[in-house]
Amino acid sequence: MPDPIEAILYYLESRGLSVDELKPVIGSKTEIAEVLHRKQALTLEMVRGLHQQLGIPAEILIQPYPLMQNSA
Repeated sequence: MPDPIEAILYYLESRGLSVDELKPVIGSKTEIAEVLHRKQALTLEMVRGLHQQLGIPAEILIQPYPLMQNSA
């Protein structure tokens, strides 16, 4: 199965959507960037919204995926 973030990007691209379409599901542009750049994990509410809004299978979205480590 594809990585959750790769799946989100694929679904946006394949439907000709911009990342702005994620605002109702994920939140502000900053929050969207943090999720897409793997700095913040998807929450259960985000998974539900992405499944309902974009039709991404929940089985893909709930998979574990690597996050960027914060360097202090």
